[in-house]
Amino acid sequence: MFRQVKQAFSTPKFLIGFIIFTSVFLLAIIYPLISPFTPLQLVSRQSFTAPGRYVNIQDVVENRDRRYFLLNVEENRVADVLSVEDSLRMIDFLETHLDFPPGVLSVEDEPALIAAWNANYDPNQRIQGMTLAAHNENVRFNERLQVAISEEGVILAYFNEDGELVQDTANMFESRDFVNVNSIVNLVHLPLGTDNFGRDVLTQLLSAVMTSLRLGLIAGAVATTIGLSFGLISGYTGGFVDDAILFITNLFTVIPGFVLLILISNAMDPGARSVNTVAIVIGFTAWPWTCRSVRSQVLSLRNRDHVNLSKLSGHSMPRIILNDILPYVASYVVMALILQISTAILAEAQLSMLGLGPSTTDVATLGLMMNWAQMFSAWQAGAWWAFVPIILAIAAIAFSMNLMNTGLDQVFNPQLREG
Repeated sequence: MFRQVKQAFSTPKFLIGFIIFTSVFLLAIIYPLISPFTPLQLVSRQSFTAPGRYVNIQDVVENRDRRYFLLNVEENRVADVLSVEDSLRMIDFLETHLDFPPGVLSVEDEPALIAAWNANYDPNQRIQGMTLAAHNENVRFNERLQVAISEEGVILAYFNEDGELVQDTANMFESRDFVNVNSIVNLVHLPLGTDNFGRDVLTQLLSAVMTSLRLGLIAGAVATTIGLSFGLISGYTGGFVDDAILFITNLFTVIPGFVLLILISNAMDPGARSVNTVAIVIGFTAWPWTCRSVRSQVLSLRNRDHVNLSKLSGHSMPRIILNDILPYVASYVVMALILQISTAILAEAQLSMLGLGPSTTDVATLGLMMNWAQMFSAWQAGAWWAFVPIILAIAAIAFSMNLMNTGLDQVFNPQLREG
């Protein structure tokens, strides 16, 4: 057994898949422990907060460690408002409508252009021959420009005990004041922003990874156990028992598994669709192909010499199956379990996208996060962080498990090993 495990780690596919899966698994365990938020904690009052760093407004107001830096703040603000097209429009307006001397103003000399604009432009004056839309556009642009070049500070106020609004004279902020973010107590990092409920996406995502892996493990164990049990009994006993089990297996095979899964989930009470219940339902509908594969292997093993020797020795059927047949199909069972886990995670995601996944407010799964992003139109809102990381997480888990399964197949399959 140790030799086979060593061989598995020597195959590139298994090693790459194992590294990817282990990285995702460890990250899903460690990050929620060090995250300042719980997975479903509301950290923002607005939906789909973009990734970034955020500070508490009250901490900024009460912070006394302000510094005056000789930075050209006005120039930076004007650069955000005044584009080359705006400068050309200002020059054209001043020269065409206000008889400004041509050639005096240029795009490169922004201070002179702004000074000429402020001295000659009157937002209350309607230029004859200019459309209302053009006039309103100039008015809006002028408002943005005045805000950018304004040197006015910020006046803070609060309600006193009598309910009157009183100016806060202790905290006056000028337009050039800066706050050292390292001195802010509530400095919040949101690497993946927040979702539609205002919850930290990264913490919720990694917690959902663990929940989906648990769901996949339960579903995979159920499907593998049922398929292995039926396959061993069917292949070894043969006769009527084999025909009966094969008939049931064919019934499940004829009906598409996902369609059957939808029907069962839809028939269930939404309040009863917990994570464990959905996992069991997925496992109950995914066992047939494992049963058929195990049965075909047992059919080739039941007439081997060591099995016939056990029969002649008077050993019982359970003992023969467990001691003489099961060890020979154990490698396939491990590969089947890996595929069943991956399939179950994908099945839960598909069910949740249809609104038939786990109905819970205690934990999140990868499928539920996709469902929330769909319900609240994350893609229409441009909130890529609410669904792209989830897709990547599902793809990483499925891809890593399939790589591990392929690597194990190269170790356990003699034909592939010889090739």
